[in-house]
Amino acid sequence: MVNKKKLEQIKLGFAPTRRNIFSADAAIEFANKTRTKLDELGVNYVDIKDVNDDGLLYDDAGLAKITKKFKESNIDGLFIANENFGTEYEVARLAAKLNVPVLLWGPRDEAPAPDGSRRRDTQCGLFAIGKVLRHFNVPFTYIRNSDIEDPSFSRGVIDFIRVCNVVKTFKHTRLLQVGPRPFDFWSVIVNEGELLENFGIQLSPIPLGELTSHMNNLIEEKDPRIKETKDVFRKWADIQIKDDDFTKVAALKLALQDKMNQYSCNAGTIQCWTELQKEIGILPYASEALLQTEGMPVTCETDINGAISEVLAESATLGEERAIFADVNCRHPENENGELLQHLGTFAFQTAKNKPVLPPSHFVFNYPGSAAFEAKDGNYSLVRFDGDHGKYSMLIGNAKTCQGPYEQGTYAWFEFKDLNRFEAKYVYGPYIHHMAGVRADIVPILAEAGKYINVKPDYFDPITDKVAAYWYGDIDSIIDD
Repeated sequence: MVNKKKLEQIKLGFAPTRRNIFSADAAIEFANKTRTKLDELGVNYVDIKDVNDDGLLYDDAGLAKITKKFKESNIDGLFIANENFGTEYEVARLAAKLNVPVLLWGPRDEAPAPDGSRRRDTQCGLFAIGKVLRHFNVPFTYIRNSDIEDPSFSRGVIDFIRVCNVVKTFKHTRLLQVGPRPFDFWSVIVNEGELLENFGIQLSPIPLGELTSHMNNLIEEKDPRIKETKDVFRKWADIQIKDDDFTKVAALKLALQDKMNQYSCNAGTIQCWTELQKEIGILPYASEALLQTEGMPVTCETDINGAISEVLAESATLGEERAIFADVNCRHPENENGELLQHLGTFAFQTAKNKPVLPPSHFVFNYPGSAAFEAKDGNYSLVRFDGDHGKYSMLIGNAKTCQGPYEQGTYAWFEFKDLNRFEAKYVYGPYIHHMAGVRADIVPILAEAGKYINVKPDYFDPITDKVAAYWYGDIDSIIDD
């Protein structure tokens, strides 16, 4: 179960609903049971018990009060619990006014009484609500009609909170862009206007000189945070570079952090080569690795869509897992479905299988400032957000680590179900050779979030039905054991 403190990041508006033709007492009873379960799970929610005597949504008077309360509370998601049949038009009106992800569920109906009467008609009401939500063009997520103690309910609520976190983070993303893309990297071309117009994603571009001059000032002024940062590096890694270079690595990390804070950015990108090394004498990768470790993703080669991929991956875990960000490099020399994911030292230190090292140099560039380690073994979810010609999608799927040759930098070898299919997805695009990954099963979360952010999921394996079955509660994971 997820840490309850992580759940508090997301605030749900809880709106149980009923219809007059069925038992109001039964609806109140099951609404209170739902509240008790949400409290048990540690869900952060805004209740409507004060809007009327029932604490339920069923008329226009209640709708007005609930709408006002939820808007003032800045909810991140709406949970509609259909407690007897539900008033479908009031539900749809509420959802349409709030513009947040919507979760729909109703407790399973009891058996009819001996005389054939029924207090509730919840499942039928779910069908009605779903249809009217469609008429109002409101996307929604539903948990199957189940008893409240069914594991599918708890998992569904928690996963919906993850979805809300993806949507909230994505819509409020602002990226620091340090320098233009390197000339040779035409593949990382993005349309800044489209990102803003379509998704609300903002870029904060600054020249390399603004970063490097701030870094040099920190060193000249002997900022005390440099020593503190070096101590943090030592806790994570074996330092094998000269102290002067180590000071630059720490100062660069702080300079990037300061600029991200200055421009209110939750992620960033940097023109990592080749002018930067010539100017400051180090590589930026170890500095990026510590920022990744601390939850401030920074990607190389000014890969804007790559940084967005990292934001998507980490937010789907509620920040419980840090992402690797890697080049999709080359095929395994022996495993026909094996592929190398590697970069010059940018993985978060939490992802390390072995003790990280800050080596004297890297074979690609004869400069210090990279990090080196192999990523932890396990099953990973991989994601690449990208687009062109105005169309955007997420390439998502799963792969597991496998044995492979030693590689410099930060790396992992992954075994895919069908590497040829994965490769074809990349070649045909719109994706490029960078990918984010987390050691968690987040593919269903990202796929569901896609409907709320208007980004189509694109699976590199044929798992559409498995993802649907996961949300219906038919399977516990889409990752095969």
